[in-house]
Parts: sequence; C-alpha cells; structure tokens
Amino acid sequence: MEFVAWFTHKYVMHGFLWYFHKDHHTRDNKGVFEKNDFFFLIFAVPGSFFMMYGIHIGIVYFPFWIGLGITVYGAAYFFVHDLFIHQRLKVLKNTKNKYLLGIRRGHKVHHKKLTKQDGECFGMLLVPYKYFKLYK
Repeated sequence: MEFVAWFTHKYVMHGFLWYFHKDHHTRDNKGVFEKNDFFFLIFAVPGSFFMMYGIHIGIVYFPFWIGLGITVYGAAYFFVHDLFIHQRLKVLKNTKNKYLLGIRRGHKVHHKKLTKQDGECFGMLLVPYKYFKLYK
C-alpha cells in the first residue's frame, strides 16, 4: 500500500486533484477540516466496496483483502499523518524514536514546497534514509 499511496500522492494529489490537496500545503483553510480530507472518501469508498464484495455467504475472496489493505492503510494514515505528524491531537509530541522522527522530518521537507511541482518525499511510512541519519 505504501507504493500505491506514494504514487497517488505524487501523481494524483500533486496532479489533477491538486485543488483538494493544495490547502494541506498552504494552510488556507479556516476550519477544523481541509479540502484534503476529501481524500478520505476517495479511499474509504473502494475499501468498503472491496470488503463487502469480497465476502459471500461466509466465504472470503481476494477483493476482501484488497479492501482490508486500503482500510488498514487509511487507519495508519490517520494515526501517523494526522495525529502524529500534523499533531491534530497532541500525541507523541516529544518522542525520541528515530523512525518516527525520520518520517516526521521527511514530511516537513515535503511541506516546504507550496506548489504542486518539484516536491520530494511523497511517502508516509517509508522515507529516504537521509531523514533518519539526522537522529543518532
């Protein structure tokens, strides 16, 4: 799922659906929610559909596992991206965990660009090693 998320972030969110993702980079929103939160539906709908479609009279088929993967990654996105990285709720604010600090640093570098072009570090759970080297 990390590759799918990276690809979607780089080519969809920073591409033809930049309208929805832009306020996440510029902080133009005035409320609790951002237009970027719309992506929740973009992933929740197919995740739910695949899980429902993948179960038939108690038998689990392949589409269920695709839907479960989308759903589990969505939960990871909420906890890691929204809660930990962007601190929508103050959790793990003072962590010393090198992995968590590295993914937070990579995401901050990603947010330095306020336009959709020339971005870097589009992953969430896997970021380049250089962001981990800073914490020894």
